[in-house]
Amino acid sequence: MALTEELQALAARVSNWGRWGVDDRRGTLNLIDDAAVRRGVAAARQGRSFSLAMPFDEHGPQMGFIPGRVNPQRTMVAINDRMGGGPDDVGWNDDAVTMGLQAVTHWDAIGHAAYSGYLYNGVPESAADEAGLHELGIETFGPITTRGVLLDIARLQGVDNVPGGYPITGADLDAAAAMAGVHVEPGDIVCLRTGHQALFRAGDRMGYAATCPGPSAASAEWFRDHDVAAVAADTLIFEVFPGEAPNPYALPVHMIHLRDMGLVQGQNWVLDPLAADCAADDQYDFLLVATPLPFTRGAGGPVAPTAIK
Repeated sequence: MALTEELQALAARVSNWGRWGVDDRRGTLNLIDDAAVRRGVAAARQGRSFSLAMPFDEHGPQMGFIPGRVNPQRTMVAINDRMGGGPDDVGWNDDAVTMGLQAVTHWDAIGHAAYSGYLYNGVPESAADEAGLHELGIETFGPITTRGVLLDIARLQGVDNVPGGYPITGADLDAAAAMAGVHVEPGDIVCLRTGHQALFRAGDRMGYAATCPGPSAASAEWFRDHDVAAVAADTLIFEVFPGEAPNPYALPVHMIHLRDMGLVQGQNWVLDPLAADCAADDQYDFLLVATPLPFTRGAGGPVAPTAIK
């Protein structure tokens, strides 16, 4: 059983199946309407920009636990390639990359998770095959521009790094929003800071990969009640890990968010510089531009998000 009876009941309460029609393939991204975009633009009050992406290189966070999800490997395929062969002729440099689409900073496609034979909105799991996700692939996201809200759980707890295995609840999210002085509105994207990425920057790649704080299943109703369009975290796994009993490795939050809610998840987002700036001027909302690379039928999409305050 992918989910316990209790978690199945939770999944039924927060499900968005049919909410935007039987043909819906974008899930909670449907909540980013014109008003949400205008609210995001209005949040860019100062003009300061922050990149929320990790470097895309061979030193990324992947440790080989998931086969094929390799850190970016860039290869030069042309080096000063001279069209005429002479030393003064025009030369070109070109390169190619091999990587897992979910290796570094990315969004999960909604079709990334399935259980009981179905993906989101009743799409049969047979929609995924060797060619990719024929439905619910990352290309269905389209442009993502809306208001972002930083909820700083580390600052809320008065720590630099929330301990691995800490389950973030709806009460934590309410307290972080109150501390930030923001009201999370429909179509907002929540950027969830735990400070856990400090381990990766300090060279403790195993500590970053093996355990992490993150949303618990108990927080799913909070995201549904606030009609959040997406949530991105500064961790490798996204949800609390090891997770909740009886199977701490089943990733039930992924299942409920993606398969039942159609709620978009992001991992490996760099949030510490943005968080420091938010704490300095007490502005925790911003314009967020975070469109993934639209790999056709992709189960994930690399992204270089930009927050503009």
